[in-house]
Amino acid sequence: MDSLEVELERARELSVSNLADAIESIGFECTRCGGCCKAAEDEDGTTESHTATVFPEEIRSIQESEEYDWRDVARPMPYGLTEGEDGPTGETFEWALQTDSCGDCTFYDDGGDGDGACTIYGDRPLLCQTYPFSVGLGGTSQPMGEAVDEEGMVRAHECEGLGRDISREDAETLAATLKERAIRELEEAIGVRDNYEPTDVDGVVVHDSEGAKRPDGSNI
Repeated sequence: MDSLEVELERARELSVSNLADAIESIGFECTRCGGCCKAAEDEDGTTESHTATVFPEEIRSIQESEEYDWRDVARPMPYGLTEGEDGPTGETFEWALQTDSCGDCTFYDDGGDGDGACTIYGDRPLLCQTYPFSVGLGGTSQPMGEAVDEEGMVRAHECEGLGRDISREDAETLAATLKERAIRELEEAIGVRDNYEPTDVDGVVVHDSEGAKRPDGSNI
């Protein structure tokens, strides 16, 4: 597998025009169904909470614009944590957008009529801005979707908005954001790797590109 630095260089060399060609070929328009914002139900009937990666600077941006506390915006990524007698414990990597009691993104408003809306739309994370697309580079978040171009670089997760007409301008805007996301994800992965140090503290520890943090975002 290529190193993260090699993959980062590949991300920086991605052609926005080529990415836009792939997006335009399949088409996309958000239907505001909320499928990417709500908890999902597995085949066995269990509910899996919404999990969307959010970077430290994105958390702070949302905090500043809405005057939220860190925990209002983000929660530790659940992978790697276990439920102990006094609550979750363990080490995990990165942050996920906070969820409500139903497992939906806390910033999703269903509107009561199925016409949902994001309450932090202008500050939503790069992952949300580019869903349902991703790029097929090692070290990036790759939804389990099908390739939509011959090179297999652009992937599309299942979404009812796919197959709808998209203008070239919108395709290029989305493509540019998709490239930005790929670069940022790899920069974050490198930062996590370089700043990781095992810790021996009680409770939950989150390792991000800035080091080890507690669930409230404070440094350890």
